Amino acid sequence: MKYFVSALSGLLFMLSLVLTQGVAQAQDLTRWQANLTQPQSYVLKRVSSTDPTGGNADFRFIEPGATLTVLDADGPAELTHIWFTVYDPEPYHLKRLVLRMYWDGESSPSVEAPLGDFFGLGLGDYHVWESELLSVANERALNSFFPMPFQKHARITVTNEGKQKAPSFYYNLDYRAYSKPLPPDTLYFHAQFRQAQPNAGWTKKWESNGDPAVEDKKNLTGEGNYLWLAAIGQGHFVGITMSVLQNQDGWWGEGDDMFFIDGESRPSIIGTGSEDYFLGAWDFGQSGFSHFLHGAPVKGEERAGSRSSVYRFHLDSPIPFTKSIRATIEHGHANHRSDNYYSVAYWYQTEPHAEPPLLPAVDQRIPKLQPVGGPGNAGALSH
Repeated sequence: MKYFVSALSGLLFMLSLVLTQGVAQAQDLTRWQANLTQPQSYVLKRVSSTDPTGGNADFRFIEPGATLTVLDADGPAELTHIWFTVYDPEPYHLKRLVLRMYWDGESSPSVEAPLGDFFGLGLGDYHVWESELLSVANERALNSFFPMPFQKHARITVTNEGKQKAPSFYYNLDYRAYSKPLPPDTLYFHAQFRQAQPNAGWTKKWESNGDPAVEDKKNLTGEGNYLWLAAIGQGHFVGITMSVLQNQDGWWGEGDDMFFIDGESRPSIIGTGSEDYFLGAWDFGQSGFSHFLHGAPVKGEERAGSRSSVYRFHLDSPIPFTKSIRATIEHGHANHRSDNYYSVAYWYQTEPHAEPPLLPAVDQRIPKLQPVGGPGNAGALSH
């Protein structure tokens, strides 16, 4: 009996060791912070805009309508860091330059977004901010630390949809080249840009967010919500960056986040207010802030014409889905407000993915006040 118990204990120990090692290996693939006490099993590769002659012209230019390929690499590998900076005198070039990413030879991009929006600059201008996964440093330095694995091939492009030449585009991209194939259940990085200019509210006849006609409105199904993400497949939602241009006076954030998982008609995850979802409180207080997983680095006044930018990453608990996901948020309580929203959702999933939404024409991507009526709108449009 002692021998049986001892043998069984040994078997359970070996099984737990195998499972633990398997989990550790799977996790190590997607850790962008290397274990510095262990030898690394990859070869680090870099592609950059360095001057091929050995001179100091370490940049590329992008003519109007042209596409620059910044990465064209074979796998198995994992992209761990992207750094861009650009000199482009054309106004709103962050909206006119479009970033796309393709994995394993796919024809439909897994990532498609205006360059600025991908890096949380959804209002088309620069501001400094920092998080665990994205940051914008002094001076106009764009950084991504999302782990982006690919089994066979990766292609990343930047297209100039503006009217002027982008004379200086600099880049460094670092990736880990592996000697063995990635695990077959590896999920691929995706990002989806959306905007509503404006979000059309259901009423113009209100004076403040607390009007009884607004407060008593019910919204249990998410009808009319702003859509962050609609995806089909298996994966998990990682986070969102969003910017708001107010068309109306008052606080824009009286809206609840709602997540519909695997075809739900009512959300299984629902919040208590926009600033609450982004892990702030009470209208974000008096100033902006920027933390590892959440923040509001741009915090406008509560009036028409104001601009705000916010973000949240779910590294504590990514939101899983097995068939589909719809990630949404109200624009004002029960969608009574008519502000402009611009967002990028970030998630991982199996391939193939659904077709991305049609990218708005470049002129429609430029943030502009809209004639929506309601408090302060006429005054904002007159300036």
